[in-house]
Amino acid sequence: MLRRHRPAKATVVDVARALGVSHAAVYRYFPSKAALREAVRPPLDRPRLRRASGLAGDTALAPPERLRAWLAELFAAKRAKARDASALTATYAVLAAEHNSVVAEHVAVLVGQIRSIVTAAISSGDFGVEDPATSAQAVFDATLGFHHPAHAASWQVAGVDTAFHHVCTLLTDGLRAITTELHATAKECAAVR
Repeated sequence: MLRRHRPAKATVVDVARALGVSHAAVYRYFPSKAALREAVRPPLDRPRLRRASGLAGDTALAPPERLRAWLAELFAAKRAKARDASALTATYAVLAAEHNSVVAEHVAVLVGQIRSIVTAAISSGDFGVEDPATSAQAVFDATLGFHHPAHAASWQVAGVDTAFHHVCTLLTDGLRAITTELHATAKECAAVR
């Protein structure tokens, strides 16, 4: 129904009719149209999102390259979903605007995966940030244009892959620069002693 009528026009009555039940039967489980939309969970089990999840713990890649690969896989997954199911992408945009728990859970999973990569990069000495949670949220926020459904129209524009590459480079170089800056400061302190 969401694909056929779009989120704003799909109704509980439409869903009931498609199921061959009364709208009262649907209301027993979903008290409102918003509750129906909330039941449409982001497809975390899609193959590309599963691959992104797997990349978060892939120790075969150095953490900075792992972060780049994870961001690229997330972007590819979101772009494919937007291309294949634009009506559902519109639904997710509506859900995000409503700030509901389904979207919050999805975002928490994604930020948690970034945090695990940043934590590994701190442990390996690749990144010098002090708080992996804050850094993970900053990386997520800085890349919103490449994974938030509100930006889906721009994902097919010429040059978007180059823009994505530049953002990833800025993030990884910036996180590395913090490490370089910390090492330089530590050397300066040692020289003064």
